[in-house]
Amino acid sequence: MSTGRGRLARPAAAVACGLAALAALAPDAAAGAVAGASGSGPLAAGPAAATSAPAVGNAVPGTTPGAAAGGGGAGAAAGGGTGTQAAEFPPMAQTLSDVRQNGCRKPVARAADRPSWSQVFLRPEAVWPLSRGAGVTVAVIGSGVDAGAGSGSGALAGRLTLGPRLHGDGDAGRDCVGHGTALATLVAGRRPADGGPSGVAPAAKVLAVAATDDAGSTNADLLARGIRAAADAGARIGLVGAPIAEAAPALADAVGYATAKGMLLVAPVGPDNQAVNVPVYPAGYPGVLAVAAIGSDGAPAGAGVSGTGGGSAGQAGGAAAALGPGRTSRVDVTAPGEGLLAAGPGGGTFTATGPSYAAALVAGTAALVLGRSPSLTVEQLADRLRSTAYRPGTALPDPAVGWGAVDPVTAVGAPAAAGAAAAAAPTPAATADPVVVPPPPDGRPVRLASAVTGVSLGGAALLGLAAAAARVGRRRAAGRDGRDGRDGQDGAGTPAAE
Repeated sequence: MSTGRGRLARPAAAVACGLAALAALAPDAAAGAVAGASGSGPLAAGPAAATSAPAVGNAVPGTTPGAAAGGGGAGAAAGGGTGTQAAEFPPMAQTLSDVRQNGCRKPVARAADRPSWSQVFLRPEAVWPLSRGAGVTVAVIGSGVDAGAGSGSGALAGRLTLGPRLHGDGDAGRDCVGHGTALATLVAGRRPADGGPSGVAPAAKVLAVAATDDAGSTNADLLARGIRAAADAGARIGLVGAPIAEAAPALADAVGYATAKGMLLVAPVGPDNQAVNVPVYPAGYPGVLAVAAIGSDGAPAGAGVSGTGGGSAGQAGGAAAALGPGRTSRVDVTAPGEGLLAAGPGGGTFTATGPSYAAALVAGTAALVLGRSPSLTVEQLADRLRSTAYRPGTALPDPAVGWGAVDPVTAVGAPAAAGAAAAAAPTPAATADPVVVPPPPDGRPVRLASAVTGVSLGGAALLGLAAAAARVGRRRAAGRDGRDGRDGQDGAGTPAAE
């Protein structure tokens, strides 16, 4: 379905304007700034965690490793385009199945010197004078984050903390797949001097938690331990980059633990570039902000899960209301998730496509909000992101895009109490009338007060003009009466000339 109408049409129009500007400066770059594809392996699932560290490349027991080396899908390109751009920037994927044969993902030498279209869409730099995410820690729970990104001239220099590696040896500073590094730089990568892509919150800190094996596969136990480790380390936002298809009590308990510790979990509604018809976790749990991907036209991207509305993060029972026979994970909000540009291991640029990258942009937006409003609770933060999203122009939550596309500008500038009414659970769409969307917290009451004041002043001015006109009329009438009187006296007292 297309969601380019309503409020979603506005960011799409902004992208069109931005692409036109890119076309004037670099035609090849503009031609590549549309959605592409980067492959990934099957969705990992499995209840049992490994009890010992396997050799490099062995999948975690109970999971299915990735399908293709590098996950390279056909048509992947820089900015998601085709032609020469496909060779310029290789695709990034969630998994790396041939790691035992070919080793870890190889760095690329070339770095993009232009922003991704998602920056035109989201406009995070508009609120950087208010918040750049300083003082906020975002945990990236996935394949790890390349330690080089946090040192020297790395995209996360001085702001990367290496947390535990929950499977295998060492810490989270080894990212064999490269996926976690791409997520981290989309969240908080610094703005390059050459004008390349930057993160949404370039002053936020990143905590790397490695909860997969070297192929990028994981299971419920590893994710649960990773979430708990992130919450215990004081992260305010937890980005889960590797979804699984199996619910598990340990994972559900970890989600509740994180919420109680004050950490908002953000997760994709499905794996990158693999459509599934089952709910995925942790996005399927109440209390988790579930994110889907959209393209540059504002329409849902083809990868991941086609969600159904009816639940939202922070609402008890939301997932149960959203999931029924033939239904899949709910969607809370969306963000750009096709043909993005992101840094990988070694600092070079990769093409990123899928809902996990959209979730990274939402996590970055949450960091911007907390950077300005650090006292928000988990529920208030989730409500803020939903209630300030670009509306799709349909009954809410929309089955494919939830409450709409996340909007950093409005979310950061919104009043602290925003959102609770807008995020109230609706009647199921099959029986509900169209939802009347509450007005966003955009200063409309101030404009209304100004309008009332203007009407009052205008009315007073009109009354003043009317009074002045009456006085002028009386003076003119008095003048005419005086002239008539003098004329009569002259005719009666003055003899006619002979």
